[in-house]
Amino acid sequence: MTLNIAGIDHIVLRTTQLEEMLAFYCGVLGCIVERELPPKTGLVQLRAGTALIDLVIVDSELGREGGGAPAPTENNLDHFCLLLEPISEDEIRKHLKEHKIAFGDFTERYGSEGFGLSTYIQDPEGNTVELRSKNR
Repeated sequence: MTLNIAGIDHIVLRTTQLEEMLAFYCGVLGCIVERELPPKTGLVQLRAGTALIDLVIVDSELGREGGGAPAPTENNLDHFCLLLEPISEDEIRKHLKEHKIAFGDFTERYGSEGFGLSTYIQDPEGNTVELRSKNR
């Protein structure tokens, strides 16, 4: 069995410059704000074609989980999410176990196709990758 990637669901960028990021991604690149969570949460989701770009404010509840502000020595990419062709949670679990890949709980999260179950894994360099199945 293999996982069949349908595309990138979303990326998460950490920022200290929300207004400037909105001006760039919306004003320059043509994204539109799809969803905003309360300011204390610190998440603004932008529609980028079939995918989302999540902007997370560094000093918000979500942002503090990722460490310091983006800088030449600090990351601003929190994670990216791969959208898989329809596959069950059990099939994903089995596949990851076969490859000895550690994974977290499957939790309902919002992505480019609405709410759905996803899990997080890490690549060999420690980058966080979210896996979620397309809605059936």
